[in-house]
Amino acid sequence: MRRRYTAPLAAVALALPAVLLSAADASAAPADKNEVLSSWTQTSASSFNSWNSARQNQGDWSAYGFDWSTDYCSTSPDNPFGFPFKDSCARHDFGYRNYKAAGTFDANKSRLDSAFYADLKRVCATYSGASKTACDATAWTYYQAVSVFGVAPAVNAAA
Repeated sequence: MRRRYTAPLAAVALALPAVLLSAADASAAPADKNEVLSSWTQTSASSFNSWNSARQNQGDWSAYGFDWSTDYCSTSPDNPFGFPFKDSCARHDFGYRNYKAAGTFDANKSRLDSAFYADLKRVCATYSGASKTACDATAWTYYQAVSVFGVAPAVNAAA
């Protein structure tokens, strides 16, 4: 007669959810993830600087699970007419990707686009005369493009 070991199997079956929940808790993002994300996607220069500092030290923020990927200015030039818009585009991508992942993209899109425009205007503020005028016009065009046509990044669009 074969002996069945149902008691140990039952114990394992009952313990498994607790183990899985503990593992999920251990890998969960810190409770302030939404606040950090919000602080890095505001229109101010200090918000941009905080985000950029974190971007340079992504490992320090790995527990948060942020998506740092970027295609910069997508199909538009990253440095149109020599104006360095690349970092502004990277932060805009950061906001779009992470709010999309959080399921709150629609509620934040307008602010993300406004922060993008503020970043571009700060780039343009470093110029004067005709160069500043050209930069401001280009920044306005980039802002209008994301404002009207910007959607969740193509990488995540199927999600």
